[in-house]
Amino acid sequence: MRIISACLAVTLGLLACASQEFQNPLPSPLPQGEGVQDPLPSPFPQGEGVQDPLPSPLPQGEGVQDPLPTPLPKGEGVQDPLPNPLPQGEGAVSPAPLPPSSPALPCPLFPPDNIWNTPIDTLPRHPLSDEYVDAIGQDAEFHADFGSGIWPPEDGGPIGIAYVVVPAGQPGVPVSFYYDDQSDPGPYPVPPDPPIEGGPQSDGDRHILILQEGTCRLYELYDAWPRDDGGWDAGSGAIYDLHSHTLRPAGWTSADAAGLPILPGLVRYDEALTGEISHALRFTAPDTQQAFVWPARHFASDLTETRYPPMGQRFRLRADYDLSGFAPEVQVILRAMQRYGIILADNGSPWYVSGAPDERWDNEVLHQLDRLTGDDFEAVDVSSLMGDPDSGQVAVRDEATFLPAVVAGR
Repeated sequence: MRIISACLAVTLGLLACASQEFQNPLPSPLPQGEGVQDPLPSPFPQGEGVQDPLPSPLPQGEGVQDPLPTPLPKGEGVQDPLPNPLPQGEGAVSPAPLPPSSPALPCPLFPPDNIWNTPIDTLPRHPLSDEYVDAIGQDAEFHADFGSGIWPPEDGGPIGIAYVVVPAGQPGVPVSFYYDDQSDPGPYPVPPDPPIEGGPQSDGDRHILILQEGTCRLYELYDAWPRDDGGWDAGSGAIYDLHSHTLRPAGWTSADAAGLPILPGLVRYDEALTGEISHALRFTAPDTQQAFVWPARHFASDLTETRYPPMGQRFRLRADYDLSGFAPEVQVILRAMQRYGIILADNGSPWYVSGAPDERWDNEVLHQLDRLTGDDFEAVDVSSLMGDPDSGQVAVRDEATFLPAVVAGR
């Protein structure tokens, strides 16, 4: 559970939050609802004198430098890890197309009327938007925490959070959790040599994301380590039925600090290639509030000041932000940020947006996202979309809300 790296996910849990009274745009620092208690102290405590039970490989605080340089190199003299796919010169032979490193999804990631897949571009601005943006960093640059190649270049892993698709008959293996009272027991259909975030030797979050064909179940693990007997040890684990809107129990973590699934919030190259990303994106912030808002299920902080954003808080790129001058694939990402927004899902570096690694990404092009700063975003009040606090299904609205945007007309 990294504290200044891009993806941290130490606590598990699904979505949903307070109770029906959650219409209050200012989230309660404690989960609401009769009889709802946080069964486990947050594994992401913050504040003076409080130590994280899992030492973070990425320290934070004034004067602390990030031990991992930005995973997307840039600057004069830096070579793109991918060769130029467009050869030049007479007689040049086009190289073979680069293979995708992220497989196609066999199932939709939740129904169309799920909160992840619902546009929020017409919803009201949150009354604490300025405070939230300031807490994360008005001048802090955005960063694509995904790309091609590996980082560090010498012995690192793929850049981003990888996932794997397994067949319906993939055998399940036992997994032991150190947050077992907030983890789904499994077994989990972990294949041999699954992709681990950061690579097999990583000392970071070590997420494993598994999507099973046929069952359309999503299995996510945090801090996963293989055992000699074929089983795994992990910090936490969560299982999601992608046909269902059901959120995790209130107060439960997941493979992410907010108790949300990770895969539905990743930027994927195949989506960018189609010209439309039709879901919210996952991002991180250095300091969060001891609170969560629907659809999040868990907080990861002991900071009670309301100027800090709670887990699950939705933000969006300003509607008047000029997208011209950006590469086509970056414009696809920016349009998604305007229409579907970004969801605060973990503690980490400011405005780091998560995605799946893919050898077709051009890292230099992705660095165009560095032009964005916190001032280009605003917090959104999504409380009007909540029907059932334990469900990710949005309240009934105009049918046009759920229609995909027509790219050519935007």
